[in-house]
Amino acid sequence: MKPPRFNARMVLLLLAEAMLLFGGLIVAVYVRLGAVDAEDALITRNGFYKAGLATVFCLASFYLLDLYDFVVMHDRRELVLRLLQALGLAWVALALIFYAMPQVMIGRGVSLISLPLALLLMVGWRLAIHWVLGHPEIGERILIVGSGPFAIEIARETLGRPDAGFRVVGFVDNDPALVGKSLINPKVIGLTSELGSLVRSEHIDRIVVAIGDRRGQFPTQELLRLSLSGDVSIEESASFYERLTGRVLLDLIRPSWLIFSSRGRRARLNELTCAAMHRTVALFGAILSLPIAIVTAILIKLESRGPVFYRQERVGKNGRVYELMKFRSMRVDAEKNGPVWAQAEDKRTTRVGRIIRKIRVDEIPQFWNILRGDMNFVGPRPERPHFIAQLAQEIPFYEQRHLIAPGLTGWAQIKYPYGASIDDARKKLEYDLYYIKNQSITLDATIMFETVKTILLGRGGR
Repeated sequence: MKPPRFNARMVLLLLAEAMLLFGGLIVAVYVRLGAVDAEDALITRNGFYKAGLATVFCLASFYLLDLYDFVVMHDRRELVLRLLQALGLAWVALALIFYAMPQVMIGRGVSLISLPLALLLMVGWRLAIHWVLGHPEIGERILIVGSGPFAIEIARETLGRPDAGFRVVGFVDNDPALVGKSLINPKVIGLTSELGSLVRSEHIDRIVVAIGDRRGQFPTQELLRLSLSGDVSIEESASFYERLTGRVLLDLIRPSWLIFSSRGRRARLNELTCAAMHRTVALFGAILSLPIAIVTAILIKLESRGPVFYRQERVGKNGRVYELMKFRSMRVDAEKNGPVWAQAEDKRTTRVGRIIRKIRVDEIPQFWNILRGDMNFVGPRPERPHFIAQLAQEIPFYEQRHLIAPGLTGWAQIKYPYGASIDDARKKLEYDLYYIKNQSITLDATIMFETVKTILLGRGGR
């Protein structure tokens, strides 16, 4: 299963916006210079390559400001604001490049024309895409089999993501008394015995099976006929939910999920490949961050007495305890009364500690943990043994997160904000289990890119 960010819709969106931005720059060149001089600038003076460079900067800026999450398109003011910020960031970066390398400059007049033109093109394009993706008649039509809490949760998540391309037509159930009843917004439109006729009359593209207790309720014969006919796709609720949300719903997990998701030979080979990539990234990260690490160590020693590094026991792969290293960001006596949950705005932090935690500099020593093999660059966040014992009692399947090595960053860290409670740990576990099931080089690369973006913008969970 591929991570939700790298799908066909995203690729098409990137290509379309690249063409719009590139085309807008070419039009700006013609408007500013005229036909004859424009052709000379584009062909003789490598104008096409320069426009391509500017396009890449714009797309990278859109990515940094989350303009490929689609969420901001629900608010037009937020969309315009983000586009202004992104284009402004791209133009500032390009101005620095032009100052350092004047030979790649397109021209000041061209930049002044292309900036408002690019804004108009992007706003118009994004609003049009938002209208298309949110249109009730466009997208894959979904019929949900079941009417219980799981079915309603799946419908709620689907309705909250109109950009995903799914449209919930309704529910079907065994109970005739529920027909016509509205569960949230879609209603129960028929009985499970009528599945075949409903698929035809409602032009259903996909059936999502979300029946909790299947004994005596599961419409085996109807689903089998539809599956063999090939007229409709049929998907189990847990896999659909994973694909839609990027996490595993703990309430939907059964022991069979763990059995049939066991990590075979191919998974182990994939894990070894990912581990090699993580160590390579950690080695480069340790080398590049060495000057920052030296300055950080000096500042910590100047501000307060005590060690520069903070060592703490964490639980790794298969429950093995190891010693995690970080730059000390708290007072030496921060845990004199015993272990406590770390908070987003922790009063135990020092002045230097607050800064280095904000920009993630305190994590730099963990490159050594990765190189030693204690952890990977990407994986579930390692937790302390004291809290593991508590969380394992409160949250089902919690210890399954130790099937793979922990990570400096992870799917849960980029998808969920700072967590400091059992409820937060439960929600993060849903993302961790999704990662464990779908671990791949592509997903790891996605997480690494998102982590860089989080650090640059100074936000995100830990």
